[in-house]
Amino acid sequence: MTDRTLYITGAGVSAESGIPTFRGTDGFWTVGSKNYTPQEMATRQMYLSHPDEFLLWYFKRFASYRHIKPNTVHHWLADKRLVTQNIDGLDGKAGNAAYVPIHGRLDKVTVLHEQGLDVPLIGAPWEDVAAACDDLDDSASLAPILLDAFKISKKTLTPEPDVSLKPFVLLFDEYYTDLYRMSEAEDWMHNAQRIVFMGTSFSVNITSIALRTALANDAAIEVVDPQPFDLGYERIAYHRVTAAEYVSNRSG
Repeated sequence: MTDRTLYITGAGVSAESGIPTFRGTDGFWTVGSKNYTPQEMATRQMYLSHPDEFLLWYFKRFASYRHIKPNTVHHWLADKRLVTQNIDGLDGKAGNAAYVPIHGRLDKVTVLHEQGLDVPLIGAPWEDVAAACDDLDDSASLAPILLDAFKISKKTLTPEPDVSLKPFVLLFDEYYTDLYRMSEAEDWMHNAQRIVFMGTSFSVNITSIALRTALANDAAIEVVDPQPFDLGYERIAYHRVTAAEYVSNRSG
């Protein structure tokens, strides 16, 4: 790629495909389980201590979107240098073979391992789970099927290192590693002459890292958001439109 523009996308990009934004009124942040808030659910500690609750929440909040199709924004980004916070895999479905899914991928799992280790990515067993459960809305039936699929004992409810499976997703009490291609993402940030943030609330670490890097390197910074948060820097260009409108303006 000769264009040294880096795009960093968040949940707003996938909203047009029908996936709620994480912090919207119907999003993953505001909708929890019966017993826990999303802040408690989306943690490694919850996976380790209550894997049945964790897997039920993850399946219902994320795996239910596994058949969603990419939209015009994903297709427009297909030939761009891209780091996305989204785990939905829509950028890959749209044809971007090199994009960095910095928070993981819905269609992959790993064995439970110590953070920082390099382990293989394994295809997620969502279709096997769906085929084995007659009623996916029945948590009592779904939970043991999920535990079996993720190789977790229904007696001990304790995930076993190097045996049990864990969704390939960066949880709130975990940190960026090269399994999530962090070094590659940082290289792209440092080499970028322009960074465009699309559909992100700037509430996660990767956007803070990218913003600091762009400011330090005097790279151009653009924010695409219909209601952007004022980041407090004069030289940032704000495009107060949706990602789809931004793309339409550049394609037409």
